[in-house]
Amino acid sequence: MANSKYEYVKSFEVEGEVMPPNLIVVHIDRRDFRRFSEVHEFEKPDDEKALNLMNQCAMAVLEEYPDIVFSYGYGDEYSFVLKKTSKFYQRRSSKISSVIVSFFTSVYVTKWKEFFPLKELRYPPSFLSQIVCCASLEILQAYLAWRQRDCHVQNQYNTCFWELVKKGGKTEMEAQEILKYAKEQDRNELLHQQFGINYNGTLALFRQGTCIFKTEVEDIVKYNEDGTPVKRLRRKAGIFRSENIAGRRFWNAHASLLKELGNFSEDCFKTNPDYIRSFLFESKLMPSTWIVIRIDGCHFHRFADVHEFNKPNDKQALGLMNLCAEAVLEEFHDIVFCYGVSDEYSFVLKKDSQLYQRRASKIVSAIVSFFSSMYVMKWKDVFRKKELKYPPSFDGRAVCYPSNEILQDYLAWRQVDCHINNQYNTCFWSLVKSGKSKSEAQNYLKGTQAREKNELLLKEFGINYNTLPLMFRQGSSIFRVKRENPTLLENDASSVEKTETKIVTEHCNIIEQSFWEAHPSILD
Repeated sequence: MANSKYEYVKSFEVEGEVMPPNLIVVHIDRRDFRRFSEVHEFEKPDDEKALNLMNQCAMAVLEEYPDIVFSYGYGDEYSFVLKKTSKFYQRRSSKISSVIVSFFTSVYVTKWKEFFPLKELRYPPSFLSQIVCCASLEILQAYLAWRQRDCHVQNQYNTCFWELVKKGGKTEMEAQEILKYAKEQDRNELLHQQFGINYNGTLALFRQGTCIFKTEVEDIVKYNEDGTPVKRLRRKAGIFRSENIAGRRFWNAHASLLKELGNFSEDCFKTNPDYIRSFLFESKLMPSTWIVIRIDGCHFHRFADVHEFNKPNDKQALGLMNLCAEAVLEEFHDIVFCYGVSDEYSFVLKKDSQLYQRRASKIVSAIVSFFSSMYVMKWKDVFRKKELKYPPSFDGRAVCYPSNEILQDYLAWRQVDCHINNQYNTCFWSLVKSGKSKSEAQNYLKGTQAREKNELLLKEFGINYNTLPLMFRQGSSIFRVKRENPTLLENDASSVEKTETKIVTEHCNIIEQSFWEAHPSILD
C-alpha cells in the first residue's frame, strides 16, 4: 500500500490473534438456510445431495489449506480444526475465518451443478463463520461431542416432524405441539410405532454427520515403460463416520490426528454447551462508530495470471468486482457506501448499524461469503468465453472509525493508493511489454516520482496518463441516490413526484470535499 498523509488511519486496525497453545476451530453455517432449502426444494428432513455437496466443499477446504487437519459437519454447518502448531495467517482470527468461509462458498457455487444438474441456483448462497478458541484438547473433545450430539437431536426431531407432516397428515403447528415435550425415547417410539421407522437404521450420514481428515493411502504416481504402476504412500482426505467422534476409540485409532492434535485420554460423556460457547473468539465492534469491512483477493496475482487478465488493468475483471459490490449493497441495507480498486473493496456500514449485533466475525464472514458467491455466479456473465479454472477466495477485516473526518481520510487513503499503484503498474507493464524483464522494469522505476512516471509514459509510449479511464485511476464508488420519478395517475393527465432509491457506480474524486457535499445522505 502506498505512502500518503492518510496513512495514520491504519492505526485503527486491530489484529485479533489467537495465542498459542490454543487450538483454533473455524465454525461455519449457512445464512438463512431455511429459506435457501425451501427455494431450492431440498428434500425433508434431509437432502442427501445437499449434504454430499457440503461434504465435497469441506474436502476441497482440507486439500486447499494444509493446516486444517480435521473437519466435522452436518446439515448446514461445518467445523474445521487447525493443527496445534499452526501459524496460518499468523493466527489472525479475521483472516483465518474469512478466507475459509470465502473458499468454502466459492466451491459450493462451483460444484452446485455436479450435484443438482437439473436445478438452477436461484440466488447466491452465503455462510457465517466464527472462531472457537479451544484452550485444551479436552475443550476440543467436548466441542466435537456437543456438535455431534446436536446433529443427532436435530435430525431425530426433524425426522419425526416431517413424518408427522408428510404421512401423518398433521399441520406444521400440530407437529410442533406433538413434539414439544417429547424426549429422545418418545421420538424413537413415535417413528417406530406410527411410521415403521427404526431410527438407528437410517443413514449414518444423517444421524452421525461426517468427518473428513487426511490419512496415508497408497496411490499411483506414475507408470513404468512396461505399463506397471508405481505406487507411493501419500496423504489424502477421506470421509469417515462414527457414532462417537469424540470417543477415545475413534480418535486414537488415527495416527494423523494423534500427531497433529494429540490423544483423548478419557471419553467425554457430558457436554455443557454454555461452557463451550464461552470459548468463542468473538468481539463486538465499538458502538456509534463507522464500520468498514475491507476485503482483498487471496493470491490474486496468481489468479489473474491463470485467467489471463489484461495488464495493468482488466476492464472486465474490474467490472465483475463492481457487480459483486453492487449486489452486496443491495443485500445488506446497513451498507451506505462501497469503494473498490483492483482486487479489494471497502464496505462502509452506518454508525448506528446493529447488523449481527455488531459482532465482527459475523459481519465480515457474511459480506465476504456473499461477495465470493456472487463472484462465481456472475463470472459467466462477464467472461463468456473464459472458463473459471479454480474457485477464488477473499479475506476480510472489520475496522471502526469514530468520526466522519477519519472515515473520509480512510477512503482518501484507499483512493490515493489506487492512483499510485495504477500509475506504477501502467509504467511497469509498458516497460515489460516493450521488451524489458520484470526485474529490469522494477529497477528502472525505483525511486521515480509521479511526474517522472508521467513523462516516461508520454515520451516512451505515447500514453497520457491523465486520459486513461477513470475507473483505473480513481477506482469505483458505489452508493445509493434518491431521485424523483414522475408517475402518471390513472385516468388523469396529471402526475405526481415519487422518490425512488437507486444504486449507482461512479468513478470520481472522493478525496475532495465537494463529493460529500454533493451527496450528503451518505454520511447523514
